Amino acid sequence: MPRITLLSEADLRGLVTLDTEIVDVIEDAFRTLAAGSVVMPPILSMAIEPANGEVDVKTAFVPGLPGFAIKVSPGFFDNPKIGLPSTSGLMMLLSARTGQVEALLLDNGYLTDIRTAAAGAVAARHLARPDAQTAAILGAGMQAHLQLTALCLVRPIQRATIWARDLSKAEAAAQQLSDALGIEVGATADAEAAVMAADVIVTTTPSTTPILHADWLRPGQHVTAMGSDQHGKSELDPECLSRADLYVPDRLSQTRTLGELHAAIAAGLIPADRAYPELGDIIAGTSPGRRSDEQITIADLTGTGVQDTAIANHAVRRARDARAGTLFES
Repeated sequence: MPRITLLSEADLRGLVTLDTEIVDVIEDAFRTLAAGSVVMPPILSMAIEPANGEVDVKTAFVPGLPGFAIKVSPGFFDNPKIGLPSTSGLMMLLSARTGQVEALLLDNGYLTDIRTAAAGAVAARHLARPDAQTAAILGAGMQAHLQLTALCLVRPIQRATIWARDLSKAEAAAQQLSDALGIEVGATADAEAAVMAADVIVTTTPSTTPILHADWLRPGQHVTAMGSDQHGKSELDPECLSRADLYVPDRLSQTRTLGELHAAIAAGLIPADRAYPELGDIIAGTSPGRRSDEQITIADLTGTGVQDTAIANHAVRRARDARAGTLFES
């Protein structure tokens, strides 16, 4: 009978942390995606409007990895009002050779949080100026914390500013991040000022209306847009993409339908069939990334199944090495 490893959120938090190793794991996944041999179907996405919720299912087969993951990722954004986290979920890892279930990762969204932050670090590693020292984080939730932490792994960030619609949340996040990272982190109610003073801008909200405007951008900046991972979401003024010297999606077919590119296409600013190099192409060196310190670059990250398969394999490998988790027969 199949033996399945059960890993709890506590197990996984002890096995996988946001560090340069996991950034490299996600970078390798994007590089493999660019090679063209990955099988990654479109995201299965379902809105549950009465509860202000959504559920995404993502998967990918990645040649060279022993298993493929299927991830179920709910986001119910009114949950904090009743004392519950807004995200949860789990991953299943199945053998790429036999299809048998090998592990259940009951992470409650933890691995998604980590791989999403790592993807932001990968984008900054390849698109932000090497000397970038200032950051603006638009949003004050968990992903805002993780994105700044990840950014500090790949760029010499010395100062950061947190903006949120609720200034008190931005202030709390700024204090926590300053203590954790040992850098100067402030809070502001003025998103424009924060953006204009930053070398790197990361948007981390579930907004359905733009929070970053094109006329705030200046030469040399890099923007990573994280929040437009569902239909109807949009964090960037569509004109930002016209203003950018280089636009880079994680998966072009996805960003045409649910990313910031989708909003620019809908606004008539960009033809629907315009081709762009994906992040994996730039990592693999088949397309150029930033060409000068004066360019404005934008990474549009909607989240891909290849990231989930990569981090699930990494977590299970670490668990087996550490003999962590619970084994049971099915």
